[in-house]
Amino acid sequence: MNKQMITTGVIHSVETCGTVDVPGIRFIVFTKGCPLRCLYCHNADCRHVENGKLVSVDELISEIEKYQSYFKFSGGGVTVSGGEPLMQPEFVKAIFEECHRLGIHTALDTSGYVNVNIAKPVLEYADLVLLDIKSFDPKVYKKVTNVSIEPTLNFARYLNEIKKPTWIRFVLVPHLTDGFENVTGLAQFIAQFDNIERVEVLPFHKMGEYKWEQLGYDYQLTETQPPSDELLEKVINIFKSYDLAIAT
Repeated sequence: MNKQMITTGVIHSVETCGTVDVPGIRFIVFTKGCPLRCLYCHNADCRHVENGKLVSVDELISEIEKYQSYFKFSGGGVTVSGGEPLMQPEFVKAIFEECHRLGIHTALDTSGYVNVNIAKPVLEYADLVLLDIKSFDPKVYKKVTNVSIEPTLNFARYLNEIKKPTWIRFVLVPHLTDGFENVTGLAQFIAQFDNIERVEVLPFHKMGEYKWEQLGYDYQLTETQPPSDELLEKVINIFKSYDLAIAT
């Protein structure tokens, strides 16, 4: 048996007909393990590898194949999210490699907080990267994630270097990531790249707060409200002013 076919990884769960991790109808694999500690994380139960489900690439591909007609009809495919998928690079590479063998579109949903050399083999088989850039101001980024922004910026530069189709995701949190200079800095940074297909401005929500409570974590944004329509439009217009396409 091919080595890649016996590769195993630890996942939290799968979603069989996802439409949020676009494009199209997606089979989404949520891996376990993440080096970030984002204040608003709605998948806080994916932080640690412990208590995850050990699965083989064979198992996942057998399940994925059942949905090929949906992928073909909708222009969808397979997305690996998390957690942080690049904490299990060999596992993700093996999934994507098998998807390519079957003609299935692949997308990697990542924070980019990784050594680029570790990511390179995975990116070879990723058709699209969904890159979450939590902030552009280093201090705000550290406050939001508890890690440095530099690996993510280096990752973004590399994606442009290899001309990898990329969607940028930015979570708009009132009184945290909504500063004019912060948003403008991010817009200026990504506007210099040729590989950015669109920007998704995602309004902050608290749908994952209950998970924090169940896990005994301290959720610090209890009093924070979702952004107003006016603030959302203002931020979207900043990105548009740099000729960046906005996801609708």
